[in-house]
Amino acid sequence: MSAKVHQLGIVGRKAGMTRLFTEDGKSIPVTLIEATPNRITQVKTVDTDGYSAIQVTAGVKRAALINKTGAGHYGKAKVEAGRGLWEFRVADDKIADFAVGGEVKADIF
Repeated sequence: MSAKVHQLGIVGRKAGMTRLFTEDGKSIPVTLIEATPNRITQVKTVDTDGYSAIQVTAGVKRAALINKTGAGHYGKAKVEAGRGLWEFRVADDKIADFAVGGEVKADIF
């Protein structure tokens, strides 16, 4: 049985493209990512869900575009509605570091 790799990340939005030039003049294309803080909407634990993970949302979505189920989910977490919901697996011993309503920022890297 192989060991599972747990990787926490953040959700970003492609903001554009640019290029960097090396000292010898070579051009390297670079994708720019807007990485706003991801708001934690749910913390899943082994006891309740069978695995450890956090569910996050990023960006902003107008309230008129959120259905009742989504509004209830965001309301329970007391976070502003985002563009979508994403889940990241977290090691069982690290899940206590996260709380609903908290944020995951780019400084985790």
